Amino acid sequence: MGRRLAVPLLLAPSLIILLGVFLLPMLLMLVLSLQNDQQQFSFENYLLFIQDPFYTGILWRTIRVSLWTVLFSLLLGFPVAIYMANASGKVRGIVTMLILAPHLISVVIRNFGWVVVLGEKGWINELLLSIGFIHEPLRLLYNELGVVIGLTDSFIAYMVLAIATSLYSVDQSLSKAAAILGASRIRSFFDVTLPLSLPGIYAGVTLVFSLSMSAFVTPSLMGGTSVKVLPVIAYEQVMSTLNWPLGAALSFLLLGSTILLVALFTRLAETKRYKEVFAS
Repeated sequence: MGRRLAVPLLLAPSLIILLGVFLLPMLLMLVLSLQNDQQQFSFENYLLFIQDPFYTGILWRTIRVSLWTVLFSLLLGFPVAIYMANASGKVRGIVTMLILAPHLISVVIRNFGWVVVLGEKGWINELLLSIGFIHEPLRLLYNELGVVIGLTDSFIAYMVLAIATSLYSVDQSLSKAAAILGASRIRSFFDVTLPLSLPGIYAGVTLVFSLSMSAFVTPSLMGGTSVKVLPVIAYEQVMSTLNWPLGAALSFLLLGSTILLVALFTRLAETKRYKEVFAS
């Protein structure tokens, strides 16, 4: 009897905390989102989102920015992950520290740093103007490009570590064996390294996409009033217009959209993996 109660008793504190600080507030927000201005039960807020092109456009922009962030994080992070997988333990630790070090600084400070770098009088525009590459400053801020740059900087570490962790378990002799059999480096990459790194890529894509969809600080600072994403709109509805029911509905729609897209991606990834297994 004591053994049967041991596990529930050990889990009880965590479950109570989870229930108190997450599940109950989420249920209260759900109830709030299903109310109108007269505090009556209504789907008015959800219907407004579906019928108003403004909100659907905001959702599509949020998804688009998140997908671009995933793409840039993957393209920039994959070479770093491969380097870490092939490096010695000491070098691997140093690279890991360098990747994680920026996260010891507040995201607000990092974003303001990007504002200084990417601004009209930032050092990138100043450099390009000085060498005559451009004749007027490039607009690198307060647009989707600026938001993607900021989000990539914030979340690329998750992509790198997810892929690198997947590659750590890969036997390095496989690439050498492919080279002995006559495969070029490109052929070895696509036939050996890339397939074996897919679990890490799936994990990194899921993490970066989910975090980008819910990002608030970076779009606010680097997108300004020109780039509105769903988390920013939900915040404005609650804090500026004091429309709590609509803000709660937007929050749940954001959560539902993220879960749905991640579930679809996971389903497609698993289907592709099963097809590869049966094909082999």
